[in-house]
Amino acid sequence: MAKAIKKQALGRGLSALLQDSKNDQSSIESINNSPQIGSIVELELNLIEVNPFQPRTQFKEDAIRELASSIQELGVIQPITVRKIEPNTFQLVSGERRFRASTLLGLKTIPAFIRSANDQEALEMALVENIQREDLDPIEIALSYQRLIDDIQLTQEQMSQRVGKKRSTIANYLRLLKLDPLIQTGMRDGFISMGHGRAIVNIGSLSDQIDIYKQILSNKLSVRATEILVKKYHTPKSVKVTKQTELPEFIQKGVQEIASYFGHKIDIKMEKNGSGKIQIPFHSKEDYDRILKLFKSDK
Repeated sequence: MAKAIKKQALGRGLSALLQDSKNDQSSIESINNSPQIGSIVELELNLIEVNPFQPRTQFKEDAIRELASSIQELGVIQPITVRKIEPNTFQLVSGERRFRASTLLGLKTIPAFIRSANDQEALEMALVENIQREDLDPIEIALSYQRLIDDIQLTQEQMSQRVGKKRSTIANYLRLLKLDPLIQTGMRDGFISMGHGRAIVNIGSLSDQIDIYKQILSNKLSVRATEILVKKYHTPKSVKVTKQTELPEFIQKGVQEIASYFGHKIDIKMEKNGSGKIQIPFHSKEDYDRILKLFKSDK
């Protein structure tokens, strides 16, 4: 009966679990005083439930199979961590990959460290343990940080102390959650790096973020090239205007003579410093050849 009540509570979220924990305090104290708490034992796999607070959402099958092969050869080197929630029921706190690999092999037991932890502590331990893994993608880490803020009510400064990361590092991860979901998925699937994401997130418009994301993929842009592209996005589009002085009298008198010679209206531009350009237009190859002959005839 107690097991059924616990499962029903899981569907109501962390607040419901915390309330249930208060209402069932005497039962928890009894479990925590068990001789098994604080020891490493060979625990039957069928007595272990997966962690409903597991922050990791993707488990690569190839990686699980590789781990299973290693376990078959060497055994489980590092025990998983569980908490005792009922006399014959345990819940994973960390080590789900080892648990999955052992299950895949059909093992009956697994070495497990049994510890005392309430729901909030279990969530925090699972989040912190996952953040410190090297194979998490940036979005998984960012989501874990966000859950520590939302569910555990930790500040960025407190998180910095718990996970041993600089506050600025935590802030950079959290900013990735401002990216369009399509780009977040691309980062999780390895199409772009965190560096690309940090550059794109500086663009507020989600549609413009996607436009730049598509350019990165189609042109295989590096992080540096992406940063330059984003910088250009923020640079106001300007049109260069060349100020010209009014043509002096001596040029105005000569314009008609030059135009008559070449048989075209001549465009003359003059700058303030006295330099200038004479532009002779042509309308076809034949017209160009005709003008060229005029130059040759004067030699």
